[in-house]
Amino acid sequence: MEVYCTRPRCPRPQNYFTDLDDNITLKTIQQKYCTTCGMPLLLDGRYVPLKLLGRGGFGAAFLARDRRIPGMRQCVVKQFQPAGNLTSTQLQLAQQLFEREADVLAQIGNQNEQIPDLFAYFEITVKSWQSEQQEQFFYLVQEFIDGQNLEEELAPRGTFTEEEALEVLREILKVLKFVHNEGIIHRDIKPSNIMRDRHGKLYLLDFGAVKQVTNAPSGSSTGIYSMGFAPPEQMSGGQVYPSTDLYALAVTILTLLTKKEAIQLFDGYSNQWKWRSLVSINSGVADILDRMLLPAANQRFQSAQDVLSALDSLSIPPTQLRPTKPSVAKLSSQTQPPQAPIVPPPPTKPAFSTIELLSGAAFSGFEGALIAIALLSLVKSPIITLAVSAIILGILIFAQTRRWIEKLDLLIIGGISFALIYFVPFLHASLSSGQVVIFAVAAGLIAIAVTAIFRLIYKLLSLIF
Repeated sequence: MEVYCTRPRCPRPQNYFTDLDDNITLKTIQQKYCTTCGMPLLLDGRYVPLKLLGRGGFGAAFLARDRRIPGMRQCVVKQFQPAGNLTSTQLQLAQQLFEREADVLAQIGNQNEQIPDLFAYFEITVKSWQSEQQEQFFYLVQEFIDGQNLEEELAPRGTFTEEEALEVLREILKVLKFVHNEGIIHRDIKPSNIMRDRHGKLYLLDFGAVKQVTNAPSGSSTGIYSMGFAPPEQMSGGQVYPSTDLYALAVTILTLLTKKEAIQLFDGYSNQWKWRSLVSINSGVADILDRMLLPAANQRFQSAQDVLSALDSLSIPPTQLRPTKPSVAKLSSQTQPPQAPIVPPPPTKPAFSTIELLSGAAFSGFEGALIAIALLSLVKSPIITLAVSAIILGILIFAQTRRWIEKLDLLIIGGISFALIYFVPFLHASLSSGQVVIFAVAAGLIAIAVTAIFRLIYKLLSLIF
């Protein structure tokens, strides 16, 4: 198994241990260390980093597995790792942001299915591999979302359709409604912080820059934001509001609709967003986005619910949001009634061929005889033998009609049953081994004959009626 070292600037972070390919060893081993820098690899004794997912301004993210959970579920391990030479004040701020993300995920992650769950938060102190000093590392472990963020999704494709962009808008508004009701401002809404999993569900990520409204110091805000997505009050370091997130969400929707950088859509000379000429969408939707983008915080919508209500008031069914093609001229001057959609019939199992039918009959007769011989030898009662044999045979026939057992399964089951009864004397106490063969084969042939006769009668009756 390859295990990735999380120490920053480790020259060779990839480590391979053949003994960890054995799950039993992986679950019981005490610790493994990087062969290059000596960094402990099993974080907190349980999380096994597999590869680097990415690095940011304040840390790195690794794909990992939790060896203490059955199935060793995947998770994301975030490491606090500030880049550059920071002052003590900046370092303290960065650490606070990292700890704040853990606090917020612990508070709301388990309450909303579109926010990743927090699994753990811990620190590790180790000796530096280049000096005698001690180094301290902080880790956050959260739910792994298997998918792509919207920035990655947008890169190889064309622009989002209006329907697709509105889906993102509505889903993230629902998440923001919950987040804001908890007294939290995200402050960093952008395409790379919205993830779509393989089933299409959208998640809001990266709560490292959140702001607790109730605990905010007198009107000030940290200077953490993404250029182009932050409104004026955030860029100036002023107080942030729920409408601060709504502004960033509107910019996110514009980038999805136009596939242009946010700074390309903003006209600094007129202090306005210039985007309407680049897309063709419902004018009501465009008006809502423009109001979300107003420079003054008190002029925008004041809550996510206000935006959702405004969208609902447009009464535009989702299927009508896509641009429609010009209709083709009809041959008749009269208006044609709308046609009901054609619903395909439910899938049906293929019919049994003659060979399958007769093979199944042979198996049923052969198996029924073997079951009767074994039961009669064990219980010595013809009535009980007949009743139990009929029940078991009925189950086998039903399994064939449902195609739970077929083809090779019939040979395997029949062969095992025959071997057991033929070679275990007390299972055919009343018959010799030769008689077991004769009775089983005869029952199979009789079943084939009866089935063939009934099939012929059925076909004749079908022709007559």
